[in-house]
Amino acid sequence: MQGFDVAQLLLTISVVAIPGIFAITMHEVAHGWAAKKLGDPTAFMLGRLSLNPLKHVDPIGTVAVPLAMLWLTHGASAFGWAKPVPVAFRNLRNAKRDMILVAAAGPGANLAMATAWTLLAMLVGAVLADSSLLSAWLLSVCTFGIQINILLMVFNLVPIPPLDGGRVLSGLLPRAGSDVLDRIEPFGIIIVLVLMLPPVGVLWRVIEPFVRFFVDFFLAAAGLLY
Repeated sequence: MQGFDVAQLLLTISVVAIPGIFAITMHEVAHGWAAKKLGDPTAFMLGRLSLNPLKHVDPIGTVAVPLAMLWLTHGASAFGWAKPVPVAFRNLRNAKRDMILVAAAGPGANLAMATAWTLLAMLVGAVLADSSLLSAWLLSVCTFGIQINILLMVFNLVPIPPLDGGRVLSGLLPRAGSDVLDRIEPFGIIIVLVLMLPPVGVLWRVIEPFVRFFVDFFLAAAGLLY
């Protein structure tokens, strides 16, 4: 194909692969780890507390839906999900409270990783020469690491079940409100897709200011905001 640059494609993959895989994998592992600490060992017993990304791949959510969205939006946006970590809420010591903590653990892990990529960028800037190819590559990796983790953090806090924000909201609401969210949950992904895709596209307009604020904050702290 004319204009197809294999070297550029490989460079792009090398920049996004490591932080992207860690962002998705650690998000799911954090849910399972929090559940185990709070009394539910289901994810641990099923081998889901693993950094092996293949254990968290969902053929539909991780592959088919993102590719379809890239095609439908001409590469402008993508949306997807990993295989959810199983949590038996009845095993949690305090189901309503602990559901909030388990749900918040995923976005919390993304926030921690954004911080880690920021600290790594600061270290790279202090140790390596600005003009070196290694420095430029590492800083590109750190930049994407910040961006993808902030995006996942903010997106997953949208209060629509089964997103983490929906589960947090369900835990905070009284029983009647929680029951309403539980009835919405089977249709939650469809609702999110409708809100993400054109011609609606309203969800991105809602979360974009939050994403930009946090991304700019961490990039500035890392010395990467020019």
